[in-house]
Amino acid sequence: MIKTGQQHLESLKDGRTIYIGDERVEDVTTHPAFARAAKTVARLYDIKHDPDYQDMLTFEEDGECYSAWFLQAQSREDLRKRMKAHKIIADQTCGMMGRSMDHVSSFVTGMAINPSVFNTDEYQLGDNLVAYYDYMKKNDIFASYAVLPPQAARNPEFYQKKNLPIPTLMVVDQDDAGITISGMKMLATSAAFCNDIWIGNLLPLAPDQVKQAVTCAIPCNVRGLTMWMRQPISLNAENQFDSPLTWNMDETDVLVMCDNVKVPWEKVFVMDDAILAREIYIKTPGHCYGNHQANVRFWSKMELITGLCSKVTKATGADQVPAVRETLGRIAALESTLSGMVHGQIEAAESWPEGYMTCNRRMMYAALNWCTENHSAIVDLLRELCGGGVFQMPASITVMHDKKLREDFEAYFQTPQMEAPDRMKLFKLAWDVVGSEFAGRQQQYEKFYAGASFIIRNHSFREAPWEHFDGVVDNLMSGYDIPEPKGARVAAE
Repeated sequence: MIKTGQQHLESLKDGRTIYIGDERVEDVTTHPAFARAAKTVARLYDIKHDPDYQDMLTFEEDGECYSAWFLQAQSREDLRKRMKAHKIIADQTCGMMGRSMDHVSSFVTGMAINPSVFNTDEYQLGDNLVAYYDYMKKNDIFASYAVLPPQAARNPEFYQKKNLPIPTLMVVDQDDAGITISGMKMLATSAAFCNDIWIGNLLPLAPDQVKQAVTCAIPCNVRGLTMWMRQPISLNAENQFDSPLTWNMDETDVLVMCDNVKVPWEKVFVMDDAILAREIYIKTPGHCYGNHQANVRFWSKMELITGLCSKVTKATGADQVPAVRETLGRIAALESTLSGMVHGQIEAAESWPEGYMTCNRRMMYAALNWCTENHSAIVDLLRELCGGGVFQMPASITVMHDKKLREDFEAYFQTPQMEAPDRMKLFKLAWDVVGSEFAGRQQQYEKFYAGASFIIRNHSFREAPWEHFDGVVDNLMSGYDIPEPKGARVAAE
């Protein structure tokens, strides 16, 4: 099944419980904080029905048509198809919506390739994972994930001393029908526009935290689930001209609160195993599939930033200045670097697990680390090139609605290279990348969406072929030894 945008919007009208502060949101498709972003998500579904993109965004299996991110790659060509699909989706939002529908679905698709990982002596849950993958694929499900404990919960002694329940999500009961979970999880980005939430763990758990070591999937409208939204950014946008990204790309971030939520066994994938709760991502292609999508998505953002760097300098003629050209060359080199890393993941793909192809894990993690470490510096290059131009613009394009203001604006804000309204349109877009509240949220997201920096670098440490590197050194050193004493010295002795 390939959903249409309208079908997806209708699926969100399911009675879910969402709060902005104390305001209960009745319908995310019409509420002013969510409606425009919801329409953006709908367009991402509709593009799969566009004849120009359909072949690239879908695949056929057993006579049925599915979204390309559910394709389990058996060749490099399959991996290329997945990469191209991710790029088309990311290009629609210039990489500004990190949790598009191809992100978490890629994690699940990769994990379903190696379901035996989910089977332990106590619980045989691999079939559950495969069934959930099939369910997502056949129903074109959009899922988010909540895989981190709330920050306060990382100090359980505080709550124990006050005789309070530890707020992190855990299993509080189980019976023949399933399990019951209660507690909090962060941070389910885009959950307001999703059908399901994947509950899991990416941080290490202590052996005595087995009740927290649960991985499952829950519908966004399940009884007992409350989604607490951060302050919506889109409410600050008066029109798309002045806030072009804020206007329709605020994907929202959600704190998930579960109050005795019932989860049937068929939607449970890990139970009572603190080690396995993390290993399911790296012992399957899941982590690689999901983060390859993130790499591709960041590449689309890089193309936008690179284009803005070029355009803002052309708007004033600064592109002719040698120092400016040097900066433009630097940003172009950075974009090309990431593009090379994305394509390299496919060209150096691994035959793993047996019968399947997976993007090169070392290169994927290197790109992930590169994106996390360089985003701030990349945005700073654009900030430098903008200079004071972003502050010079009028507060709103509504100056065009007043005849006298319009005359002054068009006369004084133009440059030899660009008319005043076009120049303002360009710098308002640049501000939404470097300085607006939307830009600030993007900065924080890019720094932490894949985990803290030490976690990301640890992935590279784990995947590095240290024996090979050590061998290079050993091989070189084996070619020489302690030199023989010189003749004169021997004679003297």
